[in-house]
Amino acid sequence: MSTAMAELRSEEISYSADGVTMKGYIAWDDSVEGQRPGVLVVHEWWGHNDYPRKRADMLAELGYTALALDMYGDGRTADHPEDAQKFMQELTDNLESSRARFDAALAQLKAHDTVDTNHIAAIGYCLGGGLVLHMARYGADLDAVASFHGSLPLAVAPDGEGAPVTARVVAYNGEADPFVPQEAIDAFQREMEVAGADYQFINMPGAVHGFSNPAATDNGEKFGLPLKYDALADESSWAHMRLLLQTAFADEG
Repeated sequence: MSTAMAELRSEEISYSADGVTMKGYIAWDDSVEGQRPGVLVVHEWWGHNDYPRKRADMLAELGYTALALDMYGDGRTADHPEDAQKFMQELTDNLESSRARFDAALAQLKAHDTVDTNHIAAIGYCLGGGLVLHMARYGADLDAVASFHGSLPLAVAPDGEGAPVTARVVAYNGEADPFVPQEAIDAFQREMEVAGADYQFINMPGAVHGFSNPAATDNGEKFGLPLKYDALADESSWAHMRLLLQTAFADEG
């Protein structure tokens, strides 16, 4: 693909999944000639708010077409942790439904006329990080997945349940994140090793949960949660992810 002056475009989309209407946001650069890789962006437990849309725009600026998808349905968002926990629990209690919603968004992304359907990746934050890891372990047709402060327990498959992990996998974890115990890290790494995955687990020094989201600090203070933005962890993990995508998409496919 080649680029001229950036001309970012975006649009709201609606699609159906699991019997529910989903609200998505897709962004791309109209100055990029030809088809280009696509990237799915999976939101935090707060739902499909402005944050995943911002990340979709940032990916479009890199020359990709990015779809910030909706996992809760009807574009639902949570303003309080109790609601966020409820919405998240609905997904984690029914991972088959979660996969159906993810696959529906994947189909929407692949249907966009700017997308090279042979090169697709997914990134996710918090809940979304756990979900993209979950999709990788079930053999989703992805070149790469990147999890930012993701919920690792979702990535732990019972023996024999997971599919071969064909995507390149990177998990960016806050070294001081109290939501991710060492047992979960060990289980995740063990699973990736057994699956023969091309993976990296990267601890961001001193970072806690939500390190990539500038709103995390205010949310943490407001609700008494161990959330905090870390600019260095945010910038360095994003830079590493850029290289991950470049490398994964450079492979023939």
